[in-house]
Amino acid sequence: MQTNFKYFLIAFLFFAFSQSEAQLLDSVALAHADEITNMDSALANPDKVIKLVLRKKHLKKFPEEILKFKNLQYLDLSKNSIKEIPDGIDALSQLQFLSLSKTGLEHVSRDIGKLKNLRWINLNQNELVLLPPQFGDMEKLEIADMWSNNLSELPSTLQKLKNLKVLDLRNILFSDEQHRYIQELLPNTTVYLSPSCKCKW
Repeated sequence: MQTNFKYFLIAFLFFAFSQSEAQLLDSVALAHADEITNMDSALANPDKVIKLVLRKKHLKKFPEEILKFKNLQYLDLSKNSIKEIPDGIDALSQLQFLSLSKTGLEHVSRDIGKLKNLRWINLNQNELVLLPPQFGDMEKLEIADMWSNNLSELPSTLQKLKNLKVLDLRNILFSDEQHRYIQELLPNTTVYLSPSCKCKW
């Protein structure tokens, strides 16, 4: 009798845990999902937060409270003042869409590579100089919008991004040699580049 109860308890806990994680939405459903646009509403029911849009909220850093939203799939923090994507970002294991456009972003944590469900990332019009090697670990990434940053080179690990369809690197100064290197890294990706500069590697 005790053994049967034990198995029942294990099964119940497994079911409860599995139900606490939201199913990943497809791109159409995610685009039309209800948006939460303020932190108070989000924190009132953190497990229900799927799509969080905090554009132009005068944020001075990445709000650590966001890391509580375990079912978050869409996060837009564009047009704030956020200098870094913090360690621990991988707590958002369900995240599919991430935008920090026009935030003054300077640093991306290596934990970004643990976002195994991320498909779309927008980091354009920022101050990034380097990407961590772990950027290449986002195996489902399809679109990376990086245009108008200060990148001087790209990690060779980007060659692991087999699902990457589009990489936008316009308005970034790269030499002819760097252009060739990028194309060799990602032969099956559409890469948008500005005309090369006469600069050295």
